[in-house]
Amino acid sequence: MMPADEQLIEGFLDALWAERGLSKNTLSSYRYDLTLLANHLEKRHSSLLLASREDLLHFLASQVQAGRSPRSLSRYLSGIRQLYQWLMRDGRIRQDPSALIDSPKLGRGLPKALSEQQVEALLEAPDVGRPLGLRDRTMLELMYATGLRVSELISLEAVNLGINQGIVRVMGKGGKERLVPLGEEALSWLQRYLEESRPELLKEGNCALVFVTNRKSGMTRQAFWYAVRKYALAAGISQSVSPHMLRHSFATHLLNHGADLRVVQLLLGHSDLSTTQIYTHIAREGLKQLHNKHHPRG
Repeated sequence: MMPADEQLIEGFLDALWAERGLSKNTLSSYRYDLTLLANHLEKRHSSLLLASREDLLHFLASQVQAGRSPRSLSRYLSGIRQLYQWLMRDGRIRQDPSALIDSPKLGRGLPKALSEQQVEALLEAPDVGRPLGLRDRTMLELMYATGLRVSELISLEAVNLGINQGIVRVMGKGGKERLVPLGEEALSWLQRYLEESRPELLKEGNCALVFVTNRKSGMTRQAFWYAVRKYALAAGISQSVSPHMLRHSFATHLLNHGADLRVVQLLLGHSDLSTTQIYTHIAREGLKQLHNKHHPRG
């Protein structure tokens, strides 16, 4: 930590003590949290006075990757906000970089992720020699490769597949559109399903949806949930497995392999802790390269 940041933190803590009479333990917690931030900023060639919103997001992302709980993140953000409000009042900065950062939700925690070995076992459970088995394998592969929500997966239409580009166009919550890279493994299964299984399931029928049943209609959410649980049991996974666990596993494994949290949030279609209009800042090809680099099945 740079001496200037150390002096700034101590000045802030002195002001807090004078204004609010906080306990030594509380002040010590703020000192620890802000020192963590200052050290992180120094590695990014920045400082507390020069930090941008992106710098603060990067710090919070690093703490998520380090396994910090939402409650800890909320405490970090509380101290950071108070610091920058103090700096604003003191006239030392003109804009508060923490002003537009959402607080983490402290409610129900995220579902547990499967291990990479468990995911491999789950993906290999369907009998791909049968049309329905090949369909199910493709759905599992696609969900793990893209992190789609169940509703997004079953409502995916053939016109939204960019096979040549290796992407899918997804309509998420609130009608927000995003492009998600597939990865070579998922793309290979998708092509095989489209060439072999889907025509056999449809026979002479027509359906705009990618994933269909032998009744020539689209898959339902309930049917896919049932299939995931069936294959989890066949794979010897004792814990209760849901489709959302594949989505969470997608994000967790990307982070474990070094992906930036903001990129993962973009792929998932989340708005929290993400930059506004991020599609204008990250090129499609760059996003595909990040996905291929960090996803274990890219």
